[in-house]
Amino acid sequence: MLTKRICVFASSCNYLEKSYYECAELLGTLLAKSGFSLVYGGSSLGLMWACASKVKENGGKIYGVMPEKLYNMGVSTDSCVELTVTPCMRTRKAKMDELSDGLIALPGGFGTLEELSEMIVQKQLGYNNKPIVILNHNGFYDKLTEFFNVIIEENFANRQLSEGLYFVAQTPEEAVQYLLDYDYSAKTDNLRKELLYKR
Repeated sequence: MLTKRICVFASSCNYLEKSYYECAELLGTLLAKSGFSLVYGGSSLGLMWACASKVKENGGKIYGVMPEKLYNMGVSTDSCVELTVTPCMRTRKAKMDELSDGLIALPGGFGTLEELSEMIVQKQLGYNNKPIVILNHNGFYDKLTEFFNVIIEENFANRQLSEGLYFVAQTPEEAVQYLLDYDYSAKTDNLRKELLYKR
């Protein structure tokens, strides 16, 4: 079986509370030891690099994808097996999606939120059936997942369509175990498409 590539979205900030970096490092270690490769933003900063460096340190491969504007700022790393430079953020997201078999969202800012939201919509509309994990370290995503529930409860999203869209993990161990147990061979659920057009 081919090694699965997991995309990790995360903050590029170097000034967060220490436990966030420890969480990212543990995630990277567990991903590599579980046989996963990493797709990420290609940065040498923040939670992104905390995770990626541990994947590499533990024998895993890392694939970076970075928009040209950030690449020209000199924040990339030469540790990637492959570093793809894209024209813009939109093409970056598309490339990360193309390269990955699943994703985890570590705590992050507006960019992480945008990336996570787009991947949830892609799955909701039946474009893929990838595992999507929200790693809720320190309760970081509590209010966001509460808001997601409001969206569903108020009928802004179809309840049946929303089932199984994402998994909320409280620890890196939970997140990686979910990826290990996930049925990657499952086809995109045609029921999603049927339900979508009945709304």
